[in-house]
Amino acid sequence: MQFVTDNILPISMALFSGFMLLWSIFGNRIRGIKEADCPAALQLINHKSALVLDVREEGEYKLGHILNSRQIPLGKLNERIGELEKYKENPIVVVCRTGSRSAVACAVLGKHGFTQAYNLAGGVTAWQKTNLPLEKS
Repeated sequence: MQFVTDNILPISMALFSGFMLLWSIFGNRIRGIKEADCPAALQLINHKSALVLDVREEGEYKLGHILNSRQIPLGKLNERIGELEKYKENPIVVVCRTGSRSAVACAVLGKHGFTQAYNLAGGVTAWQKTNLPLEKS
């Protein structure tokens, strides 16, 4: 018991770090967000005609984006959701730099009735690491 009392701060930090690690691994599943890795995203794009929705800011998008993707920044997604209505029943692969903003965007889409929104795990960073093409505009 004395050990715990003497080391409460490091123990607390270790427990918090462990919780955050587990949340990063399982958090999207808990929140009901579907994830697709790069090969699964390619299957959705090539065989299911999935829309690729890039939720990065315009400057990031111009530096390199997935071919034929549509860009709506996360901060404007709620106000521009009507632009996506025709894709409501189709798969949508949502992309950002690392997968964090796109997870939030998937949650927003889900609240608006989009049932086939997939977060690209690892985002454009993972896409590049797998040597998949990006286009610049």
